[in-house]
Amino acid sequence: MLIRADALLCATRAHGEHGAVVRLLTADHGLVAAYVAGARGRELRPVLIPGNTVMAELRARGGSQLPSARVELLVSRAPWLSEALPAAGIGWVTALAAATLPDGQPYPAIHTALGAALDAICHAPSARGWARVLAGYEALLLREVGYGTAPVAPVEEAWPELLARLDRQGAAITARLFGDRGRTHANVMAARAQLMERLHRIDPA
Repeated sequence: MLIRADALLCATRAHGEHGAVVRLLTADHGLVAAYVAGARGRELRPVLIPGNTVMAELRARGGSQLPSARVELLVSRAPWLSEALPAAGIGWVTALAAATLPDGQPYPAIHTALGAALDAICHAPSARGWARVLAGYEALLLREVGYGTAPVAPVEEAWPELLARLDRQGAAITARLFGDRGRTHANVMAARAQLMERLHRIDPA
């Protein structure tokens, strides 16, 4: 197997002394897990940050082993991780994809929506500008993985109504995507709880 594609980095987990297992979302191959050698070295540490866009080359290692991956940075979103709200948004949207999408199943619409959500979080003037995009990404993911459709959001939606919609979607994500998955659910939804706490602090006026 050889795959070379642009990918959104959704998760990184240290593995062994020097490597890491990454989860990459590609448009044509879906979510792919792979091993990156030397991931904790000086050159790769700033590349392997969830939220970054990378060019990934994945090769099968044989048997049941994970593919190995070489990655090159295309778009860095690290500068926004020093700001509390953008960091919480980036952490949540990437963790949601990594924890809920099945490996190897293409979801090109989710790939596009996640890229749009990341761009909005990094480049919108404020959270008011990207929270609606984030809500759309969540609703699309629920729909694409088979949990029905969310009501179409109104063109003009007041901030309190948008927050209420996000709260409802959080309950749906918990019930439909995680069920009884225990610690996985708790860890991922903790990232969303942190994000929602910060969004609720924004003045509704």
